[in-house]
Amino acid sequence: MKRTFTVVVERDPESHWLVGEVVELPGCYTQAPDLPTLETHIQEAISVCLKTADPGTNSNRNYLP
Repeated sequence: MKRTFTVVVERDPESHWLVGEVVELPGCYTQAPDLPTLETHIQEAISVCLKTADPGTNSNRNYLP
């Protein structure tokens, strides 16, 4: 199944790298020096975020108090 995501791209003012964030996947972001590389990186980041997402669990359950 093919899914569509919204990616917000900004340029970091200090490093001048591009930073991409997937709106629908909180915490899913990456960076790259140019747009073609950012596209590859964001596809990889989306894949990892989707593989590790488990909406039925508490995200803090693996942390010790």
